[in-house]
Amino acid sequence: MSTRKLVSVLLGALVVAAPSLVLRAETATPQSVGLSTDRLQRVHELVERNIAAGEIAGAVTLVARNGQVAYLEAQGVMDLQSKKPMQPDSMFRLASMSKPVAAVAILMLAEEGKVRLNDPVSRFIPAYANLEVGIEKPAAPGPAVARAPGTPPEFYTVPVTRPITVLDLLTHTSGLMSGSMGNSAGNAAFTKRHDLGLKWVEELGTTPLEFQPGARWSYSAVAGFDALAHIAEIAAGQEYSAFLQQRLFGPLGMRDVTFWPSTEQRSRLATVYQRRDGALVASDNPDSMSGQKYHGGGGGLMATAETYAQFAMMLANGGELNGVRILSPRSVELMGSAFIPSTLPGRPAGEGFGLGVRVVTDAAARGTWLSQGSFGWSGAYGTHFWADPKENLVGIVLAQTSNRTFLSDFENAVLQAVVD
Repeated sequence: MSTRKLVSVLLGALVVAAPSLVLRAETATPQSVGLSTDRLQRVHELVERNIAAGEIAGAVTLVARNGQVAYLEAQGVMDLQSKKPMQPDSMFRLASMSKPVAAVAILMLAEEGKVRLNDPVSRFIPAYANLEVGIEKPAAPGPAVARAPGTPPEFYTVPVTRPITVLDLLTHTSGLMSGSMGNSAGNAAFTKRHDLGLKWVEELGTTPLEFQPGARWSYSAVAGFDALAHIAEIAAGQEYSAFLQQRLFGPLGMRDVTFWPSTEQRSRLATVYQRRDGALVASDNPDSMSGQKYHGGGGGLMATAETYAQFAMMLANGGELNGVRILSPRSVELMGSAFIPSTLPGRPAGEGFGLGVRVVTDAAARGTWLSQGSFGWSGAYGTHFWADPKENLVGIVLAQTSNRTFLSDFENAVLQAVVD
């Protein structure tokens, strides 16, 4: 066993490493759900290599199939300074893994007829009725002069060819704060998020879109999904966080998920690190995506691996888990459909985009072992998940340092363990 006090849940046996640890999800032996115990050891070895290389401080990995957790392991440390061992119930800042949750909230309301995918956003946020598109001004004649770092580009605006829709927000094709023009113009509103909560997005009605709606894919890191969360609370008639607790987290038994941790939860919160000059350096402001008043759709959720697995297993299982139905099978199918093809500018080969999630449309072109139709998303701090409806499989890795290669290797390590 590693000197980092490896804590693992394998073969359906729960090793209790802390009094607070309560595994709520059903467990199963790997063999009983078609996974190889020996091959799952490669997940452990992958994490150990990355810890030894100084790429991450630690991680919690989880693999579930058929609605049952077959592998849950904690490795490394939560904090390099204190050397506090990582635990299966360690909490992680999920960042953009909050976005699929917002997408599910919209789909739940769409099933009730309160939101339509083709609704103009201005139906809910009237300030968006007269949005314009920014066009960067051409460079002046003569020798090219590089714009100073942090200096916003000069631009003029033109009318939109059509209003942005709920679907545009879900698929990152709206252009809302999706580049240098929109980000620079929208920053003043963004800085008010901790005071205004989700209402901060109402002030973006005078900011330029980065491109004509639907013209390309460009990530709206915060604004697009905060707007969706605001739409959800307007349509539902209650605050976004309350809606999630009442309609999603509570029914699924997601007991360790929050926008702002309690004192006990914060004691289990892993430290966020950035890799600088070959070393891991603690982040200066890891809680910028969340707050006591600001509960966003674009980021901010904190959770354990097992808790987020409840959400992911529901998706892999067609919208239902343990007798609790959140979405219809058709809604989940739509969520994982490639509304945006991999050929649209901004998308990588073999990877389309669905409703709040990337979708594997061609495994060979993407260079992945994931099944075609698998969908999921990642977080800026090093978190990652996918749901595979074909295999009824879920993979989750929670770390707190961004490393795309590690996340891709984790996908492969999980899929090579599927033997039946």
